[in-house]
Amino acid sequence: MAGDKKLVEAITSMEVDFAQWYTDVVKKAELIEYSSIKGCMILRPAGYAIWEMIQSELDKRFKETGVENVYMPMFIPESLLNKEKDHVEGFAPEVAWVTHGGSEKLAERMCVRPTSETLFCDLYSNIVQSYRDLPKLYNQWCSVCRWEKTTRPFLRTTEFLWQEGHTAHATAEEAEERTIQMLNLYADFCENVLAIPMIKGKKTDKEKFAGAKATYTIEALMHDGKALQSGTSHNFGDGFAKAFDITYTDKDNKLKYAHQTSWGMTTRLIGAVIMVHGDNSGLVLPPRLAPTQVMIVPIMQKKEGVLEKAAELKSVLSKVCRVKVDDTDKSPGFKFAEQEMRGIPLRVEIGPKDIEANQAVIVRRDTREKITCSIDELETKIPEILEVMQNDMLERARQHRDEHTTTAVTYDEFKDAVENKPGFIKAMWCGDVECEKKIKEDTTATSRCMPFEQETLSDKCVCCGREAKTMVYWGKAY
Repeated sequence: MAGDKKLVEAITSMEVDFAQWYTDVVKKAELIEYSSIKGCMILRPAGYAIWEMIQSELDKRFKETGVENVYMPMFIPESLLNKEKDHVEGFAPEVAWVTHGGSEKLAERMCVRPTSETLFCDLYSNIVQSYRDLPKLYNQWCSVCRWEKTTRPFLRTTEFLWQEGHTAHATAEEAEERTIQMLNLYADFCENVLAIPMIKGKKTDKEKFAGAKATYTIEALMHDGKALQSGTSHNFGDGFAKAFDITYTDKDNKLKYAHQTSWGMTTRLIGAVIMVHGDNSGLVLPPRLAPTQVMIVPIMQKKEGVLEKAAELKSVLSKVCRVKVDDTDKSPGFKFAEQEMRGIPLRVEIGPKDIEANQAVIVRRDTREKITCSIDELETKIPEILEVMQNDMLERARQHRDEHTTTAVTYDEFKDAVENKPGFIKAMWCGDVECEKKIKEDTTATSRCMPFEQETLSDKCVCCGREAKTMVYWGKAY
């Protein structure tokens, strides 16, 4: 049996080295393989299947709000990128440039898209003429390239998969409404599918997206107390429209500029799931996200009738969940460890004695609770347990976040919290960017967001002591 545990013995304990634990889980759960290109990862079937679940669930939600999918080129001419000055300056350090086509030097260099605002703006300038053409509610699923100095699988890579929504509207009110609508959609998705509670709010001007009028964000807290920006929604106002001449003739026959939004989520969500729910045995997947929700493990499968019964159970359970049978010739102990590593929510054990007693043993991945159930009742019991597990995982994540959220009124309290209490820090702020910069310089903590749900913790800024304008969530972040 010692050999059965080698999978988990290879994982560094998260209490010893959280960063190494994360890397071990990503590799041992076979989510990715490192590529020969620095900072780029190969998504293996287990990792890509999780992304497909995210993509499917989000895409369905997008389309329910009227969004349509499109696909844009992966190359952006430099002249097009330069049309929006603030946007270019924000992305300049991360842009990868193409200078040659074959052996010929290009007349104009092109960047590999770090994001597609300029491409969508160019499109809208050509296809929007009248108020009747609005709104345009587009999204694309693609990869983008940002030349990162420090990379980590899923969390920050040179190339990553994402969706980017880009909409154009007739009025500022419609654009703002769409911006908030998509942020709420993201937060609901994370809570109900990923079982990760989010803090919703607005980014400070210092932290907002380059070229945006306003950036809204959802922030999650990882197990180690660091924050992870999990999705953003930007209101561009009419800034991009003015740069790209996106105008339309309104009902009053006057020429007006369109108002735009942009919003996106990436494969870093997989990193969030790992760091919020994982344990020292590996990945723990929320049932609604798991590509395989139930793994049937036949015990003593060479005995007559065992594999046949497992196949029969799979046929029955496939009506109510995503189910597979592990009929490999590995030992049961190895199979248990492997399925735990991969985060399969439920394991169903069935052997000769179980068949004789007309029962099976259900094992929850999150709590390892064993539940003996009549085979006749599995079809009803399994969905119930999956639903309970989904809710329990969300509540544990919410409890962890709340227990690791500290309130600081004075700067000494703030610095002590950063140093000794990993997690979110709620503190008042005067709104001066100099205080924001000082806090980062002194503590490495950054403003995560100005939450929609405001509290008055004191009337003074935690940093300078002047009159406070807003409460901010601060923290160290990935």
